[in-house]
Amino acid sequence: MKNIKRFSILALALVLALGILTACGGGGSEEAADKTIKVAATPSPHAEILEFVKDTLAEEGWELEVQVYDDYVTENPATVDGDVDANYFQHVPYLEAYNEENGTNLVVAANIHYEPMQIHAGTKDSFDALEDGDKVAVPNDTTNEARALLLLEANGVIKLKEGAGITATKADIVENPKNLEIYEVEAATIPSVLPDVAIGVINANYAIGNGLKSEDAIAVEAADSLSADTYVNVLVTTEENKDSEKTKALVAALQTDEVKKFIEEKYQGAVLPKF
Repeated sequence: MKNIKRFSILALALVLALGILTACGGGGSEEAADKTIKVAATPSPHAEILEFVKDTLAEEGWELEVQVYDDYVTENPATVDGDVDANYFQHVPYLEAYNEENGTNLVVAANIHYEPMQIHAGTKDSFDALEDGDKVAVPNDTTNEARALLLLEANGVIKLKEGAGITATKADIVENPKNLEIYEVEAATIPSVLPDVAIGVINANYAIGNGLKSEDAIAVEAADSLSADTYVNVLVTTEENKDSEKTKALVAALQTDEVKKFIEEKYQGAVLPKF
C-alpha cells in the first residue's frame, strides 16, 4: 500500500512538472513572437530603409521582418487584417483616400521621408531656354500632375489660379507667358519621352530607375514646399497599434541621425528625410 501511495505521489509530481514546463515553453514562444515586428513595404526606398534599421532594433531585442511587395494594393489590407503590424509605402493623400473608400481607420505613426519631384532637360536645358509653344511633359494622374504644376509655378514658368494647390490641373493655369503645351503622359514614361519635349517633370523613383540624378535636374521640389509637406511618406498602422511598444520601437529606430545620413548618402537627393 505504501509503495502504491508513493508511486501515486511521484506520478502526480511528474505530471505537475511536465505541466509547468509546457506552460513555460508556451509562454516563451508567445513572448518571442511578440518581439517580432512585421512591416509591409515596397522595394525602394522603403524596404531598403527598413533593412538598414534591422540591427538597431535587434540591439533592443526586436526582430524586424520586412515583407516586400511590388504593388500598392496589398499593404493596407494586410495591416488592417493584422497580417503585419505596420506598412511603409504611401503618402498621406493616398492613405486618406484608402480609408475613405474602404471604411478603414489606418493612421500615421510617423513621417519618414519624401521623394522630391524633379524637372529634367529634354531638348532644352534651362527655363530661360524655353521658347514659345514648347512642350512640357507632366504626369497625367491627378496627384502627380498637381505636384508638377506647382513645381513649374515655383520656378516662374507658369502661374496657377489662387488656391488650386494640390488639386491643380492644367485648366487652373492662369498665366503661361510662353504658351507652353502641357503634355500629359503616364508618369513612368516621361523619362523615355524627354527627347521629344523641351523639359519633363518626373517623379523621383522614375528618375532613379532611368539613371537620372537629382543633381543634374533643372529644378527639384524644395524641402519646405507644399508638396513636400503633403506627400511625405509615412509609417502606417492601425489605431489600436499606434501606441504599442512595437510601433514605438520601430519609430524610434527610423527617426535617427543615422537614418538621415543613410538616406542622404544613398539616394543623393532623390529621397530626403522628413523628420
